[in-house]
Amino acid sequence: MNRTLMTVLAAAALVMSGGNVTASAAEAPPRTTHGPCQYTQTPDEPPARRVPLPPDPRHTPDHGTLGMAVRTSQGPLPLTLDRAKAPCTVQSFLHLARHGFYDRTVCHRLTAYPTLKVLQCGDPTGTGEGGPGYEYKDELPVDLPPTPSDPTGVRRLYGRGLLAMANAGPNTNGSQFFVVYGDSALRPNYTVFGTVAIAGLKTLDKVAAGGVAPTTQDPAPVDGAPALRTELLKVWQSCRS
Repeated sequence: MNRTLMTVLAAAALVMSGGNVTASAAEAPPRTTHGPCQYTQTPDEPPARRVPLPPDPRHTPDHGTLGMAVRTSQGPLPLTLDRAKAPCTVQSFLHLARHGFYDRTVCHRLTAYPTLKVLQCGDPTGTGEGGPGYEYKDELPVDLPPTPSDPTGVRRLYGRGLLAMANAGPNTNGSQFFVVYGDSALRPNYTVFGTVAIAGLKTLDKVAAGGVAPTTQDPAPVDGAPALRTELLKVWQSCRS
């Protein structure tokens, strides 16, 4: 299932892909962890790389921050994960990093719309279709300010430097995430679980300046693969605070 920032076109594609469940998958109930996060296997969407369900203790850590070092082919992308904002999301991200799930994966999507400026990563297949073989609940932000570009007040400001989860609808978080290189207007349907450090913003600016790779159908796209191939070479925990 394509885990992406929701647009009208993407939503239509998700409806079509949502019914692709085999009979055998429907017969066997998915395995779910018993802690507060309830990580749940997705038999109809097998893992892009084999990885177990994350640890889900009765008291999932919900305070403090974690530093993550991310080495990319375009430069460093250091992250700070915030357990207080999204403990289950941080638990999953750290688990995937420890299992090398993100290593040698390509960031498959760059957007350059006036109101959406993000780089999306976390799919080992590089297609936007892959995930870890499980999903878990949303931990949606409640403190994002309204965006000035939306007079209805529905969309919120996902500010430059935020780290958030991509999804395919409510409670479908997996492995794909996005980093915001320019203030973006989105409905608050995407879990925010950290921030990008200054050194990482410089890397994002470099990737964004390269633009979106042109295609034969669209010589000047604003959404697609980055022209500067951006590979996550290694992701690991760097510090605890």
